[in-house]
Amino acid sequence: MRKTGMKRFIALTMVLCTLMVLATGCGNKNAQAATAAKSKIVHPKIQMEMKDGSKMVFELYPEYAPETVNNFVKLSKAGFYNGLTFHRIIKGFMVQGGDPLGNGTGGASKNIKGEFKSNGFTKNTLKHVKGVISMARGKDLNSASSQFFIMDGPGDFLDGNYAAFGKLISGAATLDKIANTPVVLNTETNEQSQPKTPVIIKKVTVLTQK
Repeated sequence: MRKTGMKRFIALTMVLCTLMVLATGCGNKNAQAATAAKSKIVHPKIQMEMKDGSKMVFELYPEYAPETVNNFVKLSKAGFYNGLTFHRIIKGFMVQGGDPLGNGTGGASKNIKGEFKSNGFTKNTLKHVKGVISMARGKDLNSASSQFFIMDGPGDFLDGNYAAFGKLISGAATLDKIANTPVVLNTETNEQSQPKTPVIIKKVTVLTQK
């Protein structure tokens, strides 16, 4: 190889190396930016204190169900859930509350979009396993408002059909206590799920943290 050809070869090699370094740098920066964006997501924590003083803490996930989380946080901050009950309890399945009428027919003044797959919302991939909190609704896919349920066991048939939006991170014993509440037949629904004595939520407090 002549000297001129060698110089061109060396110059071309240096250019290619520089481009590879720049490309790698950009890739790293993009990856870092994506990681930073994820780290900025705020996961609100809510504390649910029962009338007997026992507590549960849930971490909420707006990256999966943003409107659902915002609605739940807004209602909690407004004191909507304070004094309400768990009106429906099925041990091994779920406990349901958040109804101002206390019979499963009430809700807040505003309904929200159902953030789950069967309603065209594919971002929500949270599974309905024990400790997960999710929104109750009627036949209308966009009828959720204030009623929620906490899983006391697996319910994969709910995945993609109901808006799961958080999970229990503290207070498993409290959930177990609620789930073990003696129940009687609900004559309106013909379901063995009505608590013999009211299971009352004293207050819900929002603890917003990353």
